Amino acid sequence: MEILLEPFRYDFMLRSFAAAVMVGIVCSVVGTYVVVRSMAFLGDALAHAVLPGIAIAYIFGGNLTLGALIAAIVVALGISLLSNQAEIKEDTAIGILFTASMALGIAIISTIRTYAVDLTHILFGNILGVSSENLWFILISGTGVLLTIVVFYRYFLVVTFDPIMGKTMRWNVQLIRSGLLVLIAVTITISINTVGSGLVAAMLITPAATALMFTRRLSQTMMLSALLGALSGFFGLYASYFLNISSGASIVLVATLFFLIGYIVNRIRPLRNPDLSNSN
Repeated sequence: MEILLEPFRYDFMLRSFAAAVMVGIVCSVVGTYVVVRSMAFLGDALAHAVLPGIAIAYIFGGNLTLGALIAAIVVALGISLLSNQAEIKEDTAIGILFTASMALGIAIISTIRTYAVDLTHILFGNILGVSSENLWFILISGTGVLLTIVVFYRYFLVVTFDPIMGKTMRWNVQLIRSGLLVLIAVTITISINTVGSGLVAAMLITPAATALMFTRRLSQTMMLSALLGALSGFFGLYASYFLNISSGASIVLVATLFFLIGYIVNRIRPLRNPDLSNSN
């Protein structure tokens, strides 16, 4: 028993567990929109779009998280603006800005000879190095994201499933869609220290995809997804401590394990109405 409780004896591990659980919840809830709108590519694109912002902040001695946030929001708004044009589809806009931001980030990073070591934390996460300030940032930002979803739930729901109805109700569909993309960008930014930009897309998609197999309403999907995300963060970090592997990778692997178990169970006994578009 003492061995099993060993991770909880260290303050840095307690902070890491808190960060992993909070990030798991926020990623999973926001990721529900990513999954139901079939925007998995967007999550990966925004996760890598932070590179130029981080590199520029590093050069000028600024806050790396703030740099990442600004870059992600700029790309998110750019995607929203381009995809609003009739001749440009959303996935095309994502591809254009994703590759452009990635190329810019690589170009800037290639000029910084001392940046190679720091880059590994961005790509793979450094949850064991989460400070009290980082934890407060995750808590405040994550709470803000979740409260925004609660307040504007109806608007996001309609725009996600039936944007034409939103237009007939004279809503600013473009503004609502842009707001949703900004929420995804913020979520990705607060998750970088936990799982890294290379794996954050998995935490956006996997818990939500798992929950979607067992729920009939979007609100139910969000709640189950949040639970799966929290459990993935907790058990993933717990397993990484004893297996001595990357915590970010461990968290994603646990989330994937939940998905595989859910997939098998769902194949044996389907529980969900496949038509989620009529839910609320």
